[in-house]
Amino acid sequence: MMRLLAALLLSLGLLLNSPARAQDLLVFAAASLKNALDEINQGQAAGQAGVKVSYAASSALARQVEAGAPADLFISADLDWMDYLQQRNLVRNATRTNLLGNRLSLIAPADSKAAITLGSNANLAALLGPDGRLAMGDMNAVPAGKYGKAALDALNIWPQVANRVAQAENVRAALALVARGEAPLGIVYRTDAASEPKVRVVSDFPENTHPPIIYPAAALAGGKQEAAAAYLARLRSPAAAAIFTKHGFALLPADAKIN
Repeated sequence: MMRLLAALLLSLGLLLNSPARAQDLLVFAAASLKNALDEINQGQAAGQAGVKVSYAASSALARQVEAGAPADLFISADLDWMDYLQQRNLVRNATRTNLLGNRLSLIAPADSKAAITLGSNANLAALLGPDGRLAMGDMNAVPAGKYGKAALDALNIWPQVANRVAQAENVRAALALVARGEAPLGIVYRTDAASEPKVRVVSDFPENTHPPIIYPAAALAGGKQEAAAAYLARLRSPAAAAIFTKHGFALLPADAKIN
């Protein structure tokens, strides 16, 4: 709770001290979206209101919204945290849409010789070696960590690694542990792996081993409704679609009802 309060106070402090205009849109977005959204926002047309994006774990962002952070739009890396806000009447329900899909990958440092096929009872412990840790997001809160734990359970690998996990505050932090060579293996989204040249994909997890990886987006109650709707439309534009695809995301149709 103290960490959440500190993060919220820092977030609010940055916003209060920011030169951003009052009409700027504040987007809370899952950390794994950073590269793609930053590129999309660079293409902002002259005269459009500015867009500020705060990136973190979906869990942390949802709790900041619940605590009163003045965000206008939320893009989560899973359905659960969007449901969490919707159940508390903090989402404009009519604007909610399933925007993107992703894949889950096992990664290693780029110079690693690790090789494995992720099937039932695959010997992941052997690849970790005697002292290595498996980097992944917090399994109780961070979507990538939750997906990863589900996949390890489904493949009956979890018992091998249960005491050898390095849990990170978000998926990009898990990625960084592997990129710096502090962990020999990690579980991240395939898009994260593609964004970091210091890692490589060892194997993708079969999609049937975890819930579908869905990124829902919605305007937030009390936020700038028209600006949020315009930004959601922009994320559905051909230009944004090309950027999302380039970064490895799967585009979902506007009427996708994946639960």
